[in-house]
Amino acid sequence: MTAATSRLGNLVSGTSFLAEDGGGGGGFNGSVNSSTNTATEDDALGGKYQLPPAEIKDIVDAPPVPALSFSPQRDKILFLKRRSLPPLTELAKPEEKLAGMRIDGKCNTRSRMSFYTGIGIHQLLPDGTLGPEKVVHGFPDGAKINFVTWSPDGRHLSFSIRVDEEDNSSSKLSVWVADVETGKANPLFKSPDVYLNAVFDNFVWLDNSSVLVCTIPSSREDPPKKPLVPSGPKIQSNETRNVVQVRTFQDLLKDEYDEDLFDYYATSQLVLVSLDGTVKEIGPPAVYTSMDPSPDQKYLLISSIHRPYSFIVPCGRFPKKVELWTTDGKFVRELCDLPLAEDIPIAFNSVRKGMRSINWRADKPSTLYWAETQDEGDAKVEVSPRDIIYTQPAEPLEGEQPEILHKLDLRYGGISWCDDSLALVYESWYKTRRIRTWVISPGSKDVSPRVLFDRSSEDVYSDPGSPMMRRTPSGTYVIAKIKKENDEGTYVLLNGSGATPEGNIPFLDLFDINTSSKERIWQSDKEKYFETVVALMSDYEEGDLYLDQLKLLTSKESKTENTQYYIQSWPDQKACQITNFPHPYPQLASLQKEMIRYQRKDGVQLTATLYLPPGYDPSKDGPLPCLVWSYPGEFKSKDAAGQVRGSPNEFAGIGPTSALLWLARRFAILSGPTIPIIGEGDEEANDRYVEQLVASAEAAIEAVIQRGVACPGKIAVGGHSYGAFMTANLLAHAPHLFCCGIARSGAYNRTLTPFGFQVAC
Repeated sequence: MTAATSRLGNLVSGTSFLAEDGGGGGGFNGSVNSSTNTATEDDALGGKYQLPPAEIKDIVDAPPVPALSFSPQRDKILFLKRRSLPPLTELAKPEEKLAGMRIDGKCNTRSRMSFYTGIGIHQLLPDGTLGPEKVVHGFPDGAKINFVTWSPDGRHLSFSIRVDEEDNSSSKLSVWVADVETGKANPLFKSPDVYLNAVFDNFVWLDNSSVLVCTIPSSREDPPKKPLVPSGPKIQSNETRNVVQVRTFQDLLKDEYDEDLFDYYATSQLVLVSLDGTVKEIGPPAVYTSMDPSPDQKYLLISSIHRPYSFIVPCGRFPKKVELWTTDGKFVRELCDLPLAEDIPIAFNSVRKGMRSINWRADKPSTLYWAETQDEGDAKVEVSPRDIIYTQPAEPLEGEQPEILHKLDLRYGGISWCDDSLALVYESWYKTRRIRTWVISPGSKDVSPRVLFDRSSEDVYSDPGSPMMRRTPSGTYVIAKIKKENDEGTYVLLNGSGATPEGNIPFLDLFDINTSSKERIWQSDKEKYFETVVALMSDYEEGDLYLDQLKLLTSKESKTENTQYYIQSWPDQKACQITNFPHPYPQLASLQKEMIRYQRKDGVQLTATLYLPPGYDPSKDGPLPCLVWSYPGEFKSKDAAGQVRGSPNEFAGIGPTSALLWLARRFAILSGPTIPIIGEGDEEANDRYVEQLVASAEAAIEAVIQRGVACPGKIAVGGHSYGAFMTANLLAHAPHLFCCGIARSGAYNRTLTPFGFQVAC
């Protein structure tokens, strides 16, 4: 995924996707009243949930802009409507904590699953504008929508719905299909008693008229009941005397009852159903985790997990079987049956033994590829090669062995396919931050692989970008080759974030694979706007893609203007705006935003984004209470730690849990101040964690106080996860800087982490 697409949370994949996830100026007085009467506070609140002040509530409750999805033919756009926050009834539902997951037993899916509230279909007209909205209808009012998926020909949509029952619990999920031309939706199954099991996978289109669905087995009865007395003692043995160090996973299986409960909710029956109503069960009930059709729609790659389960690792490490079936359910062969993986070393870049990352080649009808470690999965073992990539047809000839595609000395990180003459292979190594890209010719054994890029993943200034992908007729995505008139070169499009000392300036380069020469054919406006290339829109036509026929989806925003989308066409690069979303919080439309730079006492250059309330003038209004919200980063070099990330022109997106909400209460917000924890050479980053943490915070606080925007004694710090751990440490080790803090969902006693770590206090 490119940097552009990863940051645009309201653009979703066209295959299958799920909706995503005091007082004013005197709010902080720098003191704590130890005589506070808790009982009195409870009486004052009435023991009920309290609403925030109106100025914050209005922003939180404002409906977000819809998510977008383009049809495979790029001629229609879905507007997937959503609400800002789930209702408390969703959050309050019981959940089963099993094998590292949390399951909603009523829905038979993951718990606390967000949802869409409606689907609108717009035609993309020839002049680049959108036609009137066609609302998908026919399902019950108030239905919660998930897993919206286009059929390969773009004529139908499939999705799941659930409807609140009278007892305020949620029903199980049913699968529906809508006709794109009319917007009319109907249940996929004629029987109302067939429900989706979405604990792992959900459903996938096999062709234009048939869908493979993970269903709850019709023979399933009530959930197993917890026995009053366990069947026996819980026994864990280490007869081989191998010390297994694992990370601190949550929500693991605890006993035999949990194992039975996990099987109950996770077991699916695969059902092949046609749009004409024909239904066929394929394969036995099992805990299926994924089902992936081959590009030629002849085979299915079926993954499942099975017993023996584990009480010390989550389900991702349970025994895993990968099989090959025909699309009508006939077993072809077993690719692997991996044992329970409780012994994966804890070191970064350690992996499971055996076949992993088994996938279909995107550019072939039915060819498999995968990686196998040569170091027993242990990153501490020095060996060359470390990973080998293999490839093999779905049904090899008798005695035909897998073919070695490529050997790697770092850890395998994926492949971008194009054709027999071109593919890009990625490898990386966390400890050194090294990342390398290889050019290979999969169909030409006489062409030697060569390194295209070899760089540090921390060095964002040297990032050349990622290749843009085009959709194939079979629905897969391959590297888009671009042709120029009267030029025989092999060109691809590299889409980059464009990190510079002045901030990110996204770009699109026309890159010659053979010579590594490049031509910048598009770049964001760096003065006022922040623009990104989101997707290729001219990829639906078969055949060569010519530069002068290029068509792209781009986004555009500024400090005060929210994101809008454009179709940009070559050769004149004319841009046509296709969305006109209203400002989500007009009351903060004139907020002030500035990227500031300052220096830590050890010379490391730091940056942060300073937000100030609309109309604020420090010379007239004086310093404000300030909230510092951040997340530390680990680095191997001071130079990389000092590089600028982000853009001063990005729109200030304010979510329901964003620190920027406090702008509505006249706070100054210092967002994302860089807090690098650096371990150069053989030194680990956390060897001097507290020292570097406090030094970074001191530099940030000094910067905002010198600007006259933050009031000493009224500065708070906050963060989530690792940022929460940061918050606890700063309150403990830098009480001279902060009066209070917000530590959200963190793990604080790091002595429980294998090999130890700093403790908050």
